[in-house]
Amino acid sequence: MAKIRVYKLARELDMASSELVDILQDLDIEVTSHMSTIEDETAELVRGMYDDSAEVIEEAVEETEEELVAEEKAVTEEETESRVTVETKTAEGTAETVETDVRESVFPPLSVKELAEKAGVAANSMLKELMNLGIMGNINYSLDEDTVKKLIDNMDLSVKVSSVEEQEPEVCSTQRVKTDFEDDPADYRLRSPIVTVMGHVDHGKTTLLDVIRQTRVTETEAGGITQHIGAYQVSANDKKITFIDTPGHEAFTAMRARGAQITDIAILVVAADDGIMPQTVEAINHAQAAEIPLLVAINKIDKPNAQPDRVKQELTEYGMVPEEWGGNTICVEISALQGENIDELLEMVLLVAEMEEIMANPNRPAEGVIIEAELDKGRGPVATALIKNGTLEIGDAILAGACCGRVKALIDEHGQRIESAGPATPVEVLGFSDVPAAGDLLQVLEDERRARDISSERKEEQHAARLQSESTVTLEDFYERVQEGEVKELNIIIKADVQGSIEALRESLLRLSTDEVTVNIIHTGVGSINETDVNLASASQAIIIGFNVRPGLNAQQLAEKEGVDIRTYRIIYKALEDIKDAMAGLLDPELKEVVKGHAEVRELFKVPDVGIVAGVYIRDGIINRNHKIRVIRNGVVQHEGEIGSLKRFEDDVREVKEGYECGIGIENYNDIKTGDILETYDFKEIKRSL
Repeated sequence: MAKIRVYKLARELDMASSELVDILQDLDIEVTSHMSTIEDETAELVRGMYDDSAEVIEEAVEETEEELVAEEKAVTEEETESRVTVETKTAEGTAETVETDVRESVFPPLSVKELAEKAGVAANSMLKELMNLGIMGNINYSLDEDTVKKLIDNMDLSVKVSSVEEQEPEVCSTQRVKTDFEDDPADYRLRSPIVTVMGHVDHGKTTLLDVIRQTRVTETEAGGITQHIGAYQVSANDKKITFIDTPGHEAFTAMRARGAQITDIAILVVAADDGIMPQTVEAINHAQAAEIPLLVAINKIDKPNAQPDRVKQELTEYGMVPEEWGGNTICVEISALQGENIDELLEMVLLVAEMEEIMANPNRPAEGVIIEAELDKGRGPVATALIKNGTLEIGDAILAGACCGRVKALIDEHGQRIESAGPATPVEVLGFSDVPAAGDLLQVLEDERRARDISSERKEEQHAARLQSESTVTLEDFYERVQEGEVKELNIIIKADVQGSIEALRESLLRLSTDEVTVNIIHTGVGSINETDVNLASASQAIIIGFNVRPGLNAQQLAEKEGVDIRTYRIIYKALEDIKDAMAGLLDPELKEVVKGHAEVRELFKVPDVGIVAGVYIRDGIINRNHKIRVIRNGVVQHEGEIGSLKRFEDDVREVKEGYECGIGIENYNDIKTGDILETYDFKEIKRSL
């Protein structure tokens, strides 16, 4: 008997798959998801039920909506009355207790100057009190919570210490700024899904996106590896899907993780001839940590050695059981090169999006995420943003992290200027005052002045955080560091064309640090290498890494004059290999002992003012005047030391070879006996690697 999948029947009946799943489960028909199959007889029964009850259901829905509106109106009136009552009572209660809660709040850590201004006292008197507490500081000295409390108690200051949680969230660059806009649930609409394509290097991820977008991205990317995050929108079945293109090399772990966090659905590309690889496991972990649906595209099925069933078996080891095996993981066998089953993959993406019911309100001020940012020579700061909610329009006041501005132009992925960008739309934004960081929350505020104020607060907070993080050294810390031994540092300055590359390179380099060699990133920036970078590198004894950027002529000449090493790269793993080699050169070489020769003591001679000289026969190897020597008696080492003299007949010699006799004197050691074996050895330096 023929069968039909739930989602196909739902499409036929023009209803949501989730709704049909609920109806079938109410009828005691065993279905688990939209991919479950049912008998044709059951499908006919549902079709009949749906046709007969469509009008009844519509009338019932209208009546229910009217009842809900009436109930909501009544509830709103009750809430308004109760809120007025509560506010009145609260106001009365506050009038009685206001005297005990008038002190201004302070949020440590803060400087002496800031605390003095808040408390309304002279900074000098506060510095004197700090001296009484045994602290020598100036007006910029950072005060921790305990010190602030002591100052408040000792000086009877009219401020109180509050926790950071009570502080306004506007100063945090990763949190949403409160606005006066109130969402209307009726304005929410289904939006396009945002999809991330992940996978191991060379498994066909970029080729798949290439086929979907019908552009040749791989040809323009250095080394055939996608270097930057980009976002693209495509149409399938009259619906739009937004794709985020994450880098394919494992060095870009941080960027891939960020891509998974801003996406709704992930596609995992696995080569049918290669199977699960380390970066495949990494991608699975990122998607599962982000708690997003994961589809598997088994690529390269056109190859003769393709084994899609082996890939499915390997997936089960990571808790991903294919649907045809009774699990919940959708697996689609494709060939990106041949364009095979691409439409089916997009259909599955839309199906999952339908089940997830991804909503957004296009009638509100825009909110989104910065997925890439760069400093363009002609256009200034340019940020690639993905709008997740609302609509971004030209002229909007925008805030992203510590950067603000007003939208001057919006450019879509095809390079065309547009007037507005709705939910799930990737767009280039021009108008920022500075280059925002990748991953910052983009928000539209009521006016540019408020955006500037919040931007200034965030910059001050970041500056204060940097000052607070600077470690101070006490005598105890200094002694401990001396006891730990010498730690060598490799100072690096990173300049790149886009912020995302800096982030990935920085994370990868910091992971190279060992107990003996520490990677220290002293500066990063977007744009070409300039004289300021060279001067900083010269003062800090750092090397400069340029990724997809070049030094200017003046910077190059200054670098040659100052002896600063500038390395430029277009492929990130080559930069990592070079830094790894440089770090290996900083490691102390390993000393390996090499035995040079053995000599047997046959006779002893007592020489005035010299001591005992052993007359020996060289059994193997050579004896060199500069070699170290050990005395072995019955297999036990009696002494290790230096050769004091080496003679053949009456002459001092530098070296004696195997089969000859000579006289050997050992420095500060005379306990030599006939029959002893004298073993000479040296140390060889072996270059260590990380």
